[in-house]
Amino acid sequence: MHKHNPLIRSIREMMEIAVRDNPEQLSYQFQKDEDIVSVSMRAFYESAEALGAALTELGFGKAHIACVGENSYPWIQTFVTVLMSAGVFVPLDKELPVDQMIYLLNDSDSEVVFCSEKYEKCFAERRSEIPNVKKIVCFERTADNGDFLSFEGLITHGAMLDKTAYDSLRSDENELKYLVYTSGTTGVAKGVMLSEHNIVSGIYYGLKVSHIYERGLAVLPFNHTYEAVCEILVSIQAQATVCINDSLRHVLKNIQFYKPAHIYLVPAFSDLFYDKIHASIRKQGKEKKFQFAVRLSNFLRKIGIDLRRKLFKEIHAQFGGNLRRIVCGGAPIRPEVGKFFDDIGIILTGGYGITECSPLVSVNEDDSTNNFFSAGHRLACLEWRIDKPSSDGIGEICVKGDVVMLGYYKRPDLTAEAIREGWFYTGDYGYLTEKDEIVITGRKKNIIIMSNGKNIYPEELELRISKLPYVTEVVVSGIKNEFGEDTGLAAELYVEDEGVSRENVPGDIARTLSDLPSYKRISKITYRQEPFPKTTTNKIKRG
Repeated sequence: MHKHNPLIRSIREMMEIAVRDNPEQLSYQFQKDEDIVSVSMRAFYESAEALGAALTELGFGKAHIACVGENSYPWIQTFVTVLMSAGVFVPLDKELPVDQMIYLLNDSDSEVVFCSEKYEKCFAERRSEIPNVKKIVCFERTADNGDFLSFEGLITHGAMLDKTAYDSLRSDENELKYLVYTSGTTGVAKGVMLSEHNIVSGIYYGLKVSHIYERGLAVLPFNHTYEAVCEILVSIQAQATVCINDSLRHVLKNIQFYKPAHIYLVPAFSDLFYDKIHASIRKQGKEKKFQFAVRLSNFLRKIGIDLRRKLFKEIHAQFGGNLRRIVCGGAPIRPEVGKFFDDIGIILTGGYGITECSPLVSVNEDDSTNNFFSAGHRLACLEWRIDKPSSDGIGEICVKGDVVMLGYYKRPDLTAEAIREGWFYTGDYGYLTEKDEIVITGRKKNIIIMSNGKNIYPEELELRISKLPYVTEVVVSGIKNEFGEDTGLAAELYVEDEGVSRENVPGDIARTLSDLPSYKRISKITYRQEPFPKTTTNKIKRG
């Protein structure tokens, strides 16, 4: 277990322990204009206290408070301030259309919105459509103007106020604390209700299996529970440093600059790093030298000698020289990518999470049990089972325990459908190994049921086909006969490089699927001229 991981009951308790034990700990680092700003745990806590006191004075100590904007330090300040109050935090996805944001502000009963300048203008233009919103707080605003408040002004004012009223605010640990809207690939927004008990359970049990927490780089959008809980909140509990990445275009540059020990990503990033490094090795004509170093290193590891960081120091330098762990969620890790990072001495761990589970269900541990074929073991606070398994053990993954949501906001119908007799039906299909590790095979709604009764999980085939170097994106679907039955499989490809010869594609796809049963073969290939439409989490929208 991590040395800073006491069993806690609230976010406030977690913050107070951190500032008591380690007040001068570097808590946040980020770029502001041309400067790098460093914030201690004490300074962060004091700013949250000031903001909380100001909000409490305005009558919003128990309010639903929304936040929308780019990843930033003020976003984190707002997040933790609201979690320490008796209110409810409502993160909004900055990529949503304004109409959808307006709808969610009303549906969530938000009384205050914190936002960056771009969104303040949108809300100002449509002020009459959000009558429940009393105040709009802009991160960049320098002076108040009616209902439009300055973020810095609130903190300055709050610093002069007595903090007793804010400090005495308490929530029931089993009531709504964190309201996260998720639409998946269906487009229907559902408000996932998480309690404080859900959140602190995820933090505590997550830290029991992840031990590398000293300095992280926050890359993924903060409105996702994956980044907000696993990076921001866990780092407070672990008394670690969070460096804030300023742009997805600058990820590798910022890894080199901030030198993190860990980073949370989606597999698209680890794939990109893998491809870039391999391209560099090939360009320098060092492929044989690299492969020899890998064989030598792996031989030495078998007799207890680990020289990976020395043998591959040039590659480590590209990652800042301090990176020891990459955690990937949201999609499977390609085994060859996982093996590559293991070979060079960086732990690449995959896990399984879903917003409804705060968000962590399982993770591979930072040790010799880590593998790239499963999503690891369940958190200790969870039970799981496979519902209605097929002959090969595959069925819907169901979980029960401390991290499972309260339900969907204002949607008892959807809640009753998703949670039955205490079990949350995830909508994901998979199976359990002999070691009780979970292997995800795909989403329930994506399954293709063939006319012969066989179930096809398109994600399995898409993962293999996407390994072909020229395939940018792929979607596998069923080919229906006149009776509406799926009798074959089609692959629709987006190939960015127009110079690729299409003659070779069917043979390449056949080879990459050659070890699978014949009913999993692709019988039709089509091409599209542009990328597939995506959700705001960059997942392909299926038809």
